[in-house]
Amino acid sequence: MAIIKKSSNKLPMQNKVLKQILKRCSSLGKNDENLPLDVPKGHFVVYVGQNRTRHIVPISFLTHPEFQILLQRAEEEFGFNHEMGLTIPCEEVVFQSLMSLLR
Repeated sequence: MAIIKKSSNKLPMQNKVLKQILKRCSSLGKNDENLPLDVPKGHFVVYVGQNRTRHIVPISFLTHPEFQILLQRAEEEFGFNHEMGLTIPCEEVVFQSLMSLLR
């Protein structure tokens, strides 16, 4: 499956929203009792695929254009304002392939 790049002028707003999400679902070195214990410092949680499989992703992936495309799709389909965490609208096998390329 090829990923089609789209240009977006929503990047500043998207960055603001992503920072809010990361505060909720990532470990940035803060000792917060509400954060999952299995998320290492510098990572965040995403849910992928029809079954909403949980994945722990390095924050550094946010700078990759391919991952940013997934974030745009997530915003378009689900929005960023929900409590479950960041949901990526992508088949899990495609997501895992992309993650292996970014590592």
